[in-house]
Amino acid sequence: MSPSPLPFPESLLGSPAPVVSVRPLILDAPGRGDALQVRVTAPTTGDDLPVLLFAHGFGKSMDAYAPLTEFWAAHGFVVIQPTFLDSRTLNVTPDDPRSPEIWCIRAHDLRVVLDQLSRVEAAVPGLRGRLNQSRTVAVGHSWGGQSVSLLLGARVRGPDGQPGESLADPRVQAGILLATPGEGGASLTPFAAQHFPFMNPDFVQLTVPNLVVAGDRDQSLLSTRGPDWFAEPYFLSPGSTDLLTLFGAEHSLGGISGYGVTETTDEHPERVALLQRLTWAYLRSALDPADSSWAQARAALNATPDGLGRIESKPPGHPRG
Repeated sequence: MSPSPLPFPESLLGSPAPVVSVRPLILDAPGRGDALQVRVTAPTTGDDLPVLLFAHGFGKSMDAYAPLTEFWAAHGFVVIQPTFLDSRTLNVTPDDPRSPEIWCIRAHDLRVVLDQLSRVEAAVPGLRGRLNQSRTVAVGHSWGGQSVSLLLGARVRGPDGQPGESLADPRVQAGILLATPGEGGASLTPFAAQHFPFMNPDFVQLTVPNLVVAGDRDQSLLSTRGPDWFAEPYFLSPGSTDLLTLFGAEHSLGGISGYGVTETTDEHPERVALLQRLTWAYLRSALDPADSSWAQARAALNATPDGLGRIESKPPGHPRG
């Protein structure tokens, strides 16, 4: 285990377990056009294991984000990663009739995974009987963050400016939105408004507890705004309890999408290690209100001079801090 970059109580983590990763598992998804492939990463020890759905960013696949998924699995989560239709591994072109609806299909894919958890459990060697399907959380990065936000209650505004249908799933008890875009409208560049009309979320009904993570140097080419755009879900969502701002972080948040990936422009192993621990602590406490991991981690970070970030909080149910 690498040293913690903050005075985090490492004893809370315990020793990491060996993990097993199985891919691809093929799930039934009628009408999707391409098979729904998932990767499952699970600890080889432990029982009553919670489920963590992970939604990748644009173009990625089930094989990305190992720095996060392997850490979460080693510390007690069964991580399930679907490959969405926008993945470069599938080569769905812009003229494909599914392309305008990929944002919606992504959310349905996550629901399909939840529908078939028993099949997933049976397919992974040694996992049968160890999964607790009633304890489910979801995490997403970038476009994946928007996908997760839909499961938590956010909606996409239509051309008339009104919120569309709800894709919320009550089986998901908490979430984390990593570098997730804020509101659309005037916040989008003309290119983004033309090509990505689904980037127009309404967060009013996002009431499920969630942590928003934003980098203070994350400048999107799709937005007319600055890095504060990625903090906006915290201020507009009644369910957002906490905002973690990572200092010096760009869109890759230090390198979460993989080890040595070329798109990481802000490589920072300590920042990734911090994010590993803080996200683990948040999810652990979200599933068990009696667990103090998040409270301890939050206090430790905010008490650290010249730390790698800060956390602000608001009571659940309040749309603004």
